[in-house]
Amino acid sequence: MENQQREMNFWDLCVALFGAIGRGIRAFGRLLAHMLRLTVRYWWIVLPVLGLFIGWGYYKTRYENTVYKVNAVVMLNGASIQQFEQAYAPLRTGLLLDDNDAITPFIRKEIATHFDTYRVVDAKHDGVADYIDFNRSSSPTDTTRVQMHDRLCLQFRVKSRYLTAIPEIEKSVLELLNANEAMQASFNAYRVNIEKEVAFNHAQAVKLDSLTSVYYFNTLQQRPALKPEKDGNMVPTTVSKVNLFLKDIYEQQAHMQQVDFRHQLATAPVTLENHFSVDPKPLNGRRQQMPKYILMGWILGCLIAEMIYKRKAICAWIKLK
Repeated sequence: MENQQREMNFWDLCVALFGAIGRGIRAFGRLLAHMLRLTVRYWWIVLPVLGLFIGWGYYKTRYENTVYKVNAVVMLNGASIQQFEQAYAPLRTGLLLDDNDAITPFIRKEIATHFDTYRVVDAKHDGVADYIDFNRSSSPTDTTRVQMHDRLCLQFRVKSRYLTAIPEIEKSVLELLNANEAMQASFNAYRVNIEKEVAFNHAQAVKLDSLTSVYYFNTLQQRPALKPEKDGNMVPTTVSKVNLFLKDIYEQQAHMQQVDFRHQLATAPVTLENHFSVDPKPLNGRRQQMPKYILMGWILGCLIAEMIYKRKAICAWIKLK
């Protein structure tokens, strides 16, 4: 009985849900038909309003007002993500900016807006950036899509009329971030450690190379040994073994290249892997925005037409008030 009662309740819920959806579709159809009747009857009101919104849309989406996203990947040399976010906070909010900072005019004049950061993900666990998590779908505890601790993606928005100012914005952003005292202290400690690591790796490479040379270039004494033939007889032969450390050499060389690469790039607390690049897809392109302006113009025109259509009822209601 309890199972039957649950099934009946669920069935009733489904019926009520589909009934509500059906009523909503019918109501939307009646509203759409009424708006079409208003458009035909009061075309002298709807069409001018629609034309005004289309003109406004063309004005807002002209090339000078087109907004683009600008991205770049930065390397953190010793600084932590938390230190970087604290130094980057004034760019996000536009507050606590010094008038002497080079980035201040760009932000206050809204030349560069919507500063944000995104995590860089290492999906192959090889220390190389694979993609940028623009959807923010990864987490710090994710073991398959590991968030890199020394790389971040910076992003801001700029109008097409200010695209030529991107190099100056890039320079001023780096100046502001690299002037942070906490990140400077972390960078100094990181620089000392990485210089020691470079020296150690090169010393180990020399030792491994000399050890390999001893075994490779020195002729080993040949000693006789017995080798069985197919007929079972033992025939004396000579065995010579040369010991090479190819695997160790390759591993050492790969590690040394990575450390040297980090050492060469570690010239400041924050450095760019690449210059800021413009996303070719605009945020407010004409194809994306014009349908919105057309829809808004049509709705507003129909609303004005509805007010004219029911002007007597509206006047009577106002008089009663």
